[in-house]
Amino acid sequence: MKFSVRFNNDLPAERFVRMAALAEESGFDQIWVSNDLFWRSAPVLVAAAARVTSRIALGIGVFNPVSMHPAEIAMAASTLQELSGGRFCLGLGAGADRFLEWAGLSVDPPVSRTERALKEIRTLLDGGAPEGWRPEGRLRTDPASAPIYIGAMGPRMLQLAGRLADGALPLLLPPDRYRFALAQISEGARRAGRDPEALDVAACVWCSVDAGDAQATRALASKIAYYGASFSPDILEGVALTLDDFRPIQEAMSKGDVRAGDRPRQPRDAEPRRCRHRRRCGRGVRETRRRGSPPHLLRAATGS
Repeated sequence: MKFSVRFNNDLPAERFVRMAALAEESGFDQIWVSNDLFWRSAPVLVAAAARVTSRIALGIGVFNPVSMHPAEIAMAASTLQELSGGRFCLGLGAGADRFLEWAGLSVDPPVSRTERALKEIRTLLDGGAPEGWRPEGRLRTDPASAPIYIGAMGPRMLQLAGRLADGALPLLLPPDRYRFALAQISEGARRAGRDPEALDVAACVWCSVDAGDAQATRALASKIAYYGASFSPDILEGVALTLDDFRPIQEAMSKGDVRAGDRPRQPRDAEPRRCRHRRRCGRGVRETRRRGSPPHLLRAATGS
């Protein structure tokens, strides 16, 4: 079993670099950073982290092929592989439609656009020109293959990871969703004639670490409030929520209140819990294999 830690790209750059060094010192195998629109540039953060680490794998979770063209994703991945000495892990996903809409970007169906981009990026990293591109459409740098992980929530995206990717980044909210996610990934792999055991399934669990329960609960609830409307419907259904529960937060943000998610209401029946799997890394979002965080935090985000 491997352990990794993941942070959002809302962290100040200097703090993320310190966390990367500390994660390596603490024995983690990987460190990931999100690449959400309108925050800090994940490729820049990872490039800086590569300079202060020597062993830990460095991942971006995830690029999307809508706000960044597959050619540019391949360019970034190739350069980060070179800079890190082969330690870079490329996370790829469809992108959250809601955030893409904020940027005025139109989107194709999520699974098809992700599959197309995965094939194009892999071809580019191997030194070739993707199908349908002009022969000149290839990287000018040396081939620099990087493992490609698919960020996935729904069944079709999870199966895509099993069919074509080197690994998967399934979001586990609540944590017992691991069995469902692993079954979907394994089914996709078997249908493609692949060994499911060969895939690196970095099960993503959100965890908040703080000296006090109330502060830790509030920090994680605010993240869920901000991102909850981008969760797949089946994840929300598992904790008796719908997209409508996030509507007041979305309406506030649409009026310019970008910090609306920082004011989650505490549900009456929820009791704060400590994350049992703490590392001395300060407050943050973490991911491990086969570990989880309580579903009541999802409800705390919406006051349900």
